[in-house]
Amino acid sequence: MGIGEILREAREARNLTLDDIQEITKIQKRYLVAIEQNDFHALPGRFYARAFIKEYAQAIGLDPAEVLQGFDEEQIQTNEEETVQYTRLERSRRTREGRSSSLFSMLPSIIVIILVIGIIFVAWTLYQQTLSTSDTEIEDQQENDEIIRSVDDGNEPSEEEQDANDEDEESPDPSEEEDTGEETGSFSVVDGNSAVSELDFNHNSEHIEITFDVHEQVYIDIEGASGTTYLAATLDSNAESEAIDVSEEERVYFNIGYATGLTV
Repeated sequence: MGIGEILREAREARNLTLDDIQEITKIQKRYLVAIEQNDFHALPGRFYARAFIKEYAQAIGLDPAEVLQGFDEEQIQTNEEETVQYTRLERSRRTREGRSSSLFSMLPSIIVIILVIGIIFVAWTLYQQTLSTSDTEIEDQQENDEIIRSVDDGNEPSEEEQDANDEDEESPDPSEEEDTGEETGSFSVVDGNSAVSELDFNHNSEHIEITFDVHEQVYIDIEGASGTTYLAATLDSNAESEAIDVSEEERVYFNIGYATGLTV
C-alpha cells in the first residue's frame, strides 16, 4: 500500500475531510490531493514533499517516521523547485569555499553583519542603562547614610567610628564587582547565497538552546546532525516559542519556508 492510501484511509477512519486537514496543516488542498494520489511530482519540490507528508501524518495521529519508510525523495524530479531558505550552523570551523564576488551573493553576509551590529548596539545600550541605574542607587544610599549619621549622632565621630566609615568607603560595592564573564556566542558567515547559507557559531558554553519569534506564517523544520528532528511544523504569527536544547549536536539544519517571517 502506498503512502497516499495509508494517509487517506487513516483520514477517512477519523471522519476528516481534506478541508479539515488543510485547516490543521495550512497545506493547500491541491497538494493534499496529490499526496493521497501518490503524485509527488505535483508538489513544489523534494523538501516540501517530505515536509507535507510529515505534517499530514501528524494531523491524523500517525507516526511520520513509519509513514515515510520506503519514501525515496530522490526519485522526485521537478522542472523548477521553489527556493527554500536552508541554513546550517556548525560549531567546527571549515575552509571557506570560493564564491561569486557579485553583490547579490554578498547580500546574506551583509544582512548577518547588520543583525550582529544591531544586537551589539542593543546590548550596549542596556548595559549603559544598568550602570546608570546602579550609580543612582549608590548615590541615594550614600545620601541616606549621611542623613542618618547627622540625626543620630550630633558629635564628631570617634576614631574607631571614623576608621569603620573609611573601611566602608574603601570597600568595593558588590554591584561594581558584577561578573562580566557572561557566556556569549557570535556568528560568522562561512558561505552564503540566495538559497543556502552556512554559518559558524563560536561560543564558550556547553549548553545551547534555540528560540525564535514568528512574525508571519512560516514553515520550519529543525534537524540535528544526529538525525533527531526537533521541530517540523507550520507556525502562525506570534506563535509562542519553546527553547529547543541542541547542546549535543555538532551541526543543526534549519529548513525554513518564508525566512523573513521568522527571527532565530
